[in-house]
Order: sequence, then structure tokens, then C-alpha cells
Amino acid sequence: MQVFIQQVINGLSVGSIYALIALGYTMVYGIVKLINFAHGDVLMVGAYVGFFATTNLGMSFLPALILSMVVCALLGVLIERIAYKPLRSHPRITALITAIGVSLFLEYGGMLVVGPQIQTYPSVFPDTIYNLGGVTFKIGDIAMISTAVILMVLLQFIVHYTKTGKAMRAVSFDYQAAMLMGINVNNTISATFAIGSALAAAAGVLIGVYYNSIDPLMGIIPGLKAFVAAVLGGIGIIPGAMVGGLFLGIVESFVSWAGYSTWRDAVAFAILIIVLIVKPAGLFGKNIREKV
Repeated sequence: MQVFIQQVINGLSVGSIYALIALGYTMVYGIVKLINFAHGDVLMVGAYVGFFATTNLGMSFLPALILSMVVCALLGVLIERIAYKPLRSHPRITALITAIGVSLFLEYGGMLVVGPQIQTYPSVFPDTIYNLGGVTFKIGDIAMISTAVILMVLLQFIVHYTKTGKAMRAVSFDYQAAMLMGINVNNTISATFAIGSALAAAAGVLIGVYYNSIDPLMGIIPGLKAFVAAVLGGIGIIPGAMVGGLFLGIVESFVSWAGYSTWRDAVAFAILIIVLIVKPAGLFGKNIREKV
């Protein structure tokens, strides 16, 4: 039982990161039906902003996290306005290819600016290991899970109880009807990208804290796994992204505990294949009939 609880804690730590990234995927898809493959690279930018905030500016964890989220929120709006807005009336494949192009631009632009070398993330939490009933954990584990939970609750509050959130739900339900009702669709879409990018930035800082290293290509695998989590929960459904991310983290933790750590990525993508075959709409999604 102690080993089981330990693996659950480890899985929740990693799964909370996947959940934050998956929320950005699912929000953008729910609004503009775009799979933003540049989302993982926004995470990378957030990790580097947090890195420079802690090393060069001497900030502690919380101010660095907030600064990273603000910078990436602005970056998300900039990307949406420059790269995606002009393509809204074009076929979806056009926007998808553009998203891949933006991803490559951020990755290799990051290499040009900060260099390709792996950077060691500064320790922002004490390394003291606590033991409670045979289960070991660090302050960083608690901070990561708590940060992710607070951000998820805050997102739910924004979506359900604010004017911007109501506009986002209206646009996701019916784009044209929302425009006829006087909703500023452009600002709503920009707000969606800003919130999703801010969550990705938070995930980037948490990854740096958890793994103690960052590099310009660090967002590729977490971004793809978060996409798996979003599809697992039902892409376009916010609670589904949360559950999918946490579930994926726990599965990876138990796969590593079983001695197959090199198979973690394979298991994640195997889950994607199984979900697409068995239940393409995801755990929380519903199949919708369309007349041809």
C-alpha cells in the first residue's frame, strides 16, 4: 500500500503538468477547432522566462511563475493574431500546418537566442525529504500539485462565472450566433489563447522545477503527451483534459515502477491509439450524429 500511494503521488506530480498543458490544447480546440501544436513550445518559453527570473532577477518561485505566465499570455495572443487569425476562413489543414511552422520557429528561434545547451534549473524549494508512514515526498511535490490544482480551479471559475468565460462558451457552442449576439469573437479567441498559454507557462516552470533541466526542445514530448491526455478526456472538454492528464501521469508512474521506464512514451501513445479506436470522443465526450 505504501508503494502504491508513493506511485500515485509521483504520478499526480507529473500528471498535474500534463493536465495544465492539456487544458490549453482543449480550450483552443473548443473555440477555433485548431490543434495548436506550438503549444508545447510556448511551455518552453515559459520555462526559460522562469529560469531567467530566478537566476538573473533573483525572484522566488511564485513571482517567477506569475511573470512567466504573463509573458506567455502575451506571446499566445501575438501568435494568434499574427499566425492564426488570418487563416480562420481557410481549411483547417492550413492552420494545422501553420501551427507546426510556429512550433519549429519557436524551437529553433529559442536555440538561436539561448543556445542549444541544456540549462540546469535553479533549486527554488528545499531538498529536504519528508517521510510520512513510509511515503516520501518533498516540498516541491506539494507545491507542484497545489499550484496545478489552484490554476485548474481558477480556470473553472473564469469559464463558468466571468463574462469572458461565458463569451468563450458561447463562441465554442456557435461561432456565428455569438457574433450575432454582440460578442467580440476576436477578443474572445485572443483571451482563450492568452489563458491557455499562461497555463502552458506554468507547466513549463513546474517541469523545470521537477526535472531540474530545460532546453529549447523540451516542449515536444510533454506537448504530445498532453495532446494524448486531451484526446483521452475528450478534446474540447475542460474537465476531461484535467482527468486525462492526471490519469496519464499515474499510468506513467506505475509503468516506471514496474521496471519499464523506457516504455513510458510508448504506453502514452498506445493509449492514444486505443482511445481513437474504442472511444474517439474520449472519456467525457459524446458522439454526435451529423446529417450528410
